[in-house]
Amino acid sequence: MVRFTHLGGPTTLIEVDDWRVLTDPTFDPPGRRYTFGWGSFSVKTTGPALGIGELPPIDVVLLTHDQHADNLDDLGRSLLPRVETVVTTQAGAARLGGGAVGLAPWSVHTVSRRGLPPVSITATPCRHGPPLSRRITGDVIGFVLQWPGQEHGALWVSGDSVLYDGLRQVGERFEIGTVVLHLGAVRFGVTGPLRYTMTGRDGVELCSLLRPHTVIPVHYEGWSHFSQGRSGIEEAFAGADSRLHWLELGVPDSVAV
Repeated sequence: MVRFTHLGGPTTLIEVDDWRVLTDPTFDPPGRRYTFGWGSFSVKTTGPALGIGELPPIDVVLLTHDQHADNLDDLGRSLLPRVETVVTTQAGAARLGGGAVGLAPWSVHTVSRRGLPPVSITATPCRHGPPLSRRITGDVIGFVLQWPGQEHGALWVSGDSVLYDGLRQVGERFEIGTVVLHLGAVRFGVTGPLRYTMTGRDGVELCSLLRPHTVIPVHYEGWSHFSQGRSGIEEAFAGADSRLHWLELGVPDSVAV
């Protein structure tokens, strides 16, 4: 069993044996407006379920990207120097410094410690917007985590992405048992109908290829740029084979992985 604690937005504490892994640290209080470039902005509407001071010691931070405040904000950034291993994009690692590990899609980094199972971290591709948007939105990656004794298959943190062939390839390369799925259908007024993350319908299509045992939705609430919340996701997944597992904010929940 793996223990998941959703802290809000993309930020999730994943406890595997005695490994403590944190995704995309965001701990700023609500109410602030953040710019995302090219005239786009978003307001953080909900604070974290736990503050940094309430966290256990973190061994690994999986940072899908550092350039957007809804994935790494000011307080989240202050946590990084206290973490032994930070894994992110190659561009992000160069910006962060401090020994951060930068991975290109499909490259692998393994963390190990005496008495604990090694955890293999494979970077997976993302495209954080429509075609040709990468120059504006920047590089993003997801992460496939594998360790001995997984019951249903690998654990995948999808990262912020629209549905495209790079995501579909994950199912061709790995048997995915559990997916922490970034949804929310991000939109900005300045770019009209263009979306920068998956809708629930996109999630259903992707999961029909992956056939995971468990789907854990994250990053669909807490910011004004999300255009689809829990109800829309539930409606999209109604009747689908994939099993949604909702995490209550701040409440640890054990899941068979």
